[in-house]
Amino acid sequence: MKRKKRPLLTIALLLAVLLANVQPLSACTSVIVSGRATKDGRPLIFKNRDTDSLHNMSIVVQGKIYRYIGLVNAGDTAPLNVWGGHNEAGFAIINTAAYNLNGDEGDTDGDGILIRKALELCATLEDFERLLDTVKKPREVNSNFAVLDAQGGCAYYETGNYDYVKFDANDPETAPDGYLMRTNFGTTGNHKLDSGVERYCAITDFMTEACKEGNLTHDYLVTSISRCLRHGVTKLDMLDFMPENEEDTRYFPFGDYITRYYTASAILVQGVQVGESPLNTVSWTMVGWPLSTVALPLVLTPSGKLPAIVTDDGTGHSRLNEMGLQLKGRVFSLKTGNTTSYGDLAKLFNKQGTGIMQRIVPLEKEVMGRGEAALAELRKSKSFKSIEEYYDWVDGFVVERYHSLFGLE
Repeated sequence: MKRKKRPLLTIALLLAVLLANVQPLSACTSVIVSGRATKDGRPLIFKNRDTDSLHNMSIVVQGKIYRYIGLVNAGDTAPLNVWGGHNEAGFAIINTAAYNLNGDEGDTDGDGILIRKALELCATLEDFERLLDTVKKPREVNSNFAVLDAQGGCAYYETGNYDYVKFDANDPETAPDGYLMRTNFGTTGNHKLDSGVERYCAITDFMTEACKEGNLTHDYLVTSISRCLRHGVTKLDMLDFMPENEEDTRYFPFGDYITRYYTASAILVQGVQVGESPLNTVSWTMVGWPLSTVALPLVLTPSGKLPAIVTDDGTGHSRLNEMGLQLKGRVFSLKTGNTTSYGDLAKLFNKQGTGIMQRIVPLEKEVMGRGEAALAELRKSKSFKSIEEYYDWVDGFVVERYHSLFGLE
């Protein structure tokens, strides 16, 4: 009997299932954009954070030299490790683990410690290079560190225990279109140990389109990269499987997409124009799973104030993070074995427009729009009054909207 041919979409879906759950948990995706490529001349560094530490929050810390805003694991308020942020000198740093830089020495646990030290001590890319040169070796790191400063610097440093190599986004030969990307391998490492290749393919496709369409902007990148649901290898887009309504249950593997079950947060640091106050540096931060939470701007105020919903709420957790995790639980309702990383698309988006992500996006637009207005006032007046008022507003607005839209307290 002649077999029926499987539709290509079905074959691609099967491949996506087979690829699921094979990557390390610490498997972030990142992008850097030179100020020469952005519309406003401000450089950008972005990180989609994948980790099994799903409870994240933002904090303000007085370091040895500089104060900084840092993205940390809930409970690490001292902190020991920081996973992205910026300081009062306009220096900012994020990372992605690079599993091929130390060869057979394998993984290390010093990446977050180095980020913390850099935020405490560095004002420029040159300061960061001195830190790399002088820190005790082996450094206990294996990362692509993305760094920007208030002088327009913007670069990756592929950094292992003993060596590092700089990739300058301002160099047209290194970054012809003004941007670079990294996932979980270094271009200078042992390619037999590469990881995150499927996400590198996805972010390459994404950035090619964004550049072509003139979308190398902070607002587009922070809201769109983490919500890109197209697989880099199969080219399957989850949006092509749009359910009819919330009851039209349709589980899909989230293993190798840019945002996965183990995505805990996202951060885009928007630097300043040359000559602008470094205090205008902004960490656009999603504290929580990006498909169920919102991005909002964080700047260092003289008082150290942050929106209460992104920092420790008195329980050791961020309220926004916890609300986002409650919504995420509605998507990942399977609780046995490897099925835990299969999400119900109907709960995220559907043809009736009632999905979590579909309701989050309009909410986020208002949050970001009000934030942009407050930032414009800060840049004009050099007063932080507009920012602190915005923080007060966003606390009440977001909690009320999560309650009215989703029934969360």
